[in-house]
Amino acid sequence: MVKHYDLIALGGGSGGIAAAKRAAQHGARCAVIEADKLGGTCVNRGCVPKKILWHAAEFAHALRLAPAYGFDIRAGAVDWAMLRTKRNAYLKRLNQIYRSSLSDFNIDIVAGHGRFVDAHTLEAGGRRYSADHIVIATGGRPRVPDLPGAGHGITSDDFFELPDRPERVVIVGSGYIAVETACLLNALGSEVTIMMRRLEFLNGFDAIIRRSLMEEMQHSGINILSSLEVRSITREEDGSLALETSREHRVTGVDCLLWAVGRIPNTDNIALGAAGVATDEAGHIAIDDYHDTNVRGIHAIGDVTGQIQLTPVAIAAGRRLADRLFGNQLHSRLDLENVPTVIFSHPPAASIGVSEEAARSQHGDAVKVYARHFTPLLHAMTGEKSRTAIKLVTLGFEEKIIGCHIVGLHADEMLQGFAVAIKMGACKKDFDNTIAIHPTSAEELVLL
Repeated sequence: MVKHYDLIALGGGSGGIAAAKRAAQHGARCAVIEADKLGGTCVNRGCVPKKILWHAAEFAHALRLAPAYGFDIRAGAVDWAMLRTKRNAYLKRLNQIYRSSLSDFNIDIVAGHGRFVDAHTLEAGGRRYSADHIVIATGGRPRVPDLPGAGHGITSDDFFELPDRPERVVIVGSGYIAVETACLLNALGSEVTIMMRRLEFLNGFDAIIRRSLMEEMQHSGINILSSLEVRSITREEDGSLALETSREHRVTGVDCLLWAVGRIPNTDNIALGAAGVATDEAGHIAIDDYHDTNVRGIHAIGDVTGQIQLTPVAIAAGRRLADRLFGNQLHSRLDLENVPTVIFSHPPAASIGVSEEAARSQHGDAVKVYARHFTPLLHAMTGEKSRTAIKLVTLGFEEKIIGCHIVGLHADEMLQGFAVAIKMGACKKDFDNTIAIHPTSAEELVLL
């Protein structure tokens, strides 16, 4: 017997859960199919455990600076095992909270790997389930390159299971996962090398972020090897890894190799062909502006679509989709213009809108840029050389702000408020007319 629902979310991550809960609020009968822990990548192997380690790294920085403020502190090494145990306990509580919240909304949880039988039917755990609307929210997974010995490395999924902090780490990649992991491990005492094919990391971000952050990371002791490709990996007699790279460069004595070379959408194992759902060459599900696929009644949200891969984006997409399908909000859809994002590096970097390079390419001389570098007040006492960099990208006679980019202390918290203003169409004069909060780093954005 096939059990029928108004909506089934295929995937119990942030996006799928958000879609099901919002649909249930509108009176729809919903189910979530998930084979793994509820919460998806963000809760279990991404944002949340990463931010916990980021906070630990922040404490390491603070302890190092404390003597400059008169504290007699001798900081020891981080207790990695204790930190890991407490973090996992917190994640377990989050899993239970997700389960309870779905139950509160009378949403059924189907434990099992879901696959399409046809356009309206899924199979999971040996049973079949049908729905008028199926939302594919299966997310993605880390990619491992096809290289000799690549299996000696780990991915970001595996990283959170490490029983001990590795002493000497090589991270291959140039995206935010590579940068964030390098910074937190460096702060916690590991010797870290980033290796990348590109000349600079964080492709697509404004140059002030790429270059300022690279300078900060190198100053903190992170070794950055640019324009270099790994060719093979071997295990040495002492158990360490050796990496053969392009330009006959060899890296030896590596305790941990982390692949951070992109992610693959989880579309290759859900039998999309049985439903006739189209994908692009990379396996991402093709959708329109309303998150509809080419098959009526089948929708897709989150990383599986290849759109901006951020948890809040997936949540917003799921909620707007459910509002349209069940809330009589016929034009509800996700607006992907001016989406703020943060790189949880040390120091953090925050960005919204377009880069200066992209703006000039599109608008030429109509673009005007305001930028500044300065040392935060914190470091007046420490003697540290860590600096903050800010940039506003404006357009036209009114100087509408189309980009805001920050690297430095508290950049992550700063941007959220400015993002609201920019989303509302703020111009440079609006920032100029705002009284500064002194002394803060954020005030520099209204004093440019």
